[in-house]
Amino acid sequence: MHDEISFQQKLQEVQDFVATRGRLFSEQIEASGHVDKNVIEELRQRGYFRLTAPENLGGLGFSMHQYLEMLFYFAQLHGSLRVLIHVTNSLWRSLASKASQQQLENFVRPFVNSEKWITFTLTEPHSGSGADLKTTARRDGDDYLLNGEKWMIIFSDLADYFLLFCRLEDSQGSEGTLAFLVPRDSQGLTIELMQDAMGVTGTRHGHLYLRECRVSASMRLGEEGDGLTVAFQGFLDPSRLAIGMTCVGLADRALQLAVQHASKRVTFGKTLLERPTIQMWIAEMATDIEAAKQLVFKAAADFESGLTIARQASMAKLFASEMLQRVTDLALQIHGGIGYFKGEMERIYRDARMLRFEEGTSETQKMTIARSVIRQYRQNQS
Repeated sequence: MHDEISFQQKLQEVQDFVATRGRLFSEQIEASGHVDKNVIEELRQRGYFRLTAPENLGGLGFSMHQYLEMLFYFAQLHGSLRVLIHVTNSLWRSLASKASQQQLENFVRPFVNSEKWITFTLTEPHSGSGADLKTTARRDGDDYLLNGEKWMIIFSDLADYFLLFCRLEDSQGSEGTLAFLVPRDSQGLTIELMQDAMGVTGTRHGHLYLRECRVSASMRLGEEGDGLTVAFQGFLDPSRLAIGMTCVGLADRALQLAVQHASKRVTFGKTLLERPTIQMWIAEMATDIEAAKQLVFKAAADFESGLTIARQASMAKLFASEMLQRVTDLALQIHGGIGYFKGEMERIYRDARMLRFEEGTSETQKMTIARSVIRQYRQNQS
């Protein structure tokens, strides 16, 4: 964790980048539909891909709370830039959680330093993202043979390795789940890039087909049965906090744009900002944003204290993602018809919708929260 002076210096740098180069990059990405390599390289050189990793892995070692404060501003950029920063600052935890010393040297350090690209590979077209996994693995000597499909896998165009989750043949539930680093050129792996998404343009997703895909046992993270532990405790819980703060930052930008527009738009001799209805909406938006921010920060404090945060992370992600929909809807309404035309407000409205799905839908978060509440109730009754 950095001292307050060094953190504030980095935070100011981030704010300056977002207000200048970041805005320019955002416009270029939206116009071209792709993220240029020079943009990725600048983010790498600025250290934005290794903000959270510890220094002994080559990272900058900022705390979760410090990172979330920076992410608040990164979230106000184009969705593809935010995703790049978010994934690289989250995935190392999964990789490091069960990695051997050799894997730390061969994969985790190179990932933190952007020398190797690795992407999270959980979602399947015919199952839920968890204990319902259908992709299987079968031991074959010193290798495993993988069969199944994965889709909507982000950075499938960039990834050198896929951190892929599956299960042993004939296993059920969380038992028998595995985590592998699957090389891009693995025999039996086919990667098809999917069509463009509604928002977050420039970020490519892939559909992976595994047909007797041969992977060395040395590429397994942890033991047989550790797969979902690597996926959820290593990545998803802290990542859901990051998604929560992403929603807060993006909603704040939508509010800024709405107030800016309302201060200039004049109807019947008055600005929209003078209208009581608009003022009520602004008050609702600001309150919603602040409530979500505090929920995220509370969960972050628990995380930094070493507590299990599955329930708190789901609460933060649930509230913040649904808050973002309310805020962006009102922000677009304040803009009126002009907000529906191509531009920053229109892009924010589209990008915001993905955050309802990212790291689990609202329904998934509610299931996690409900199970935690019920479990606690039963424990208190016993």
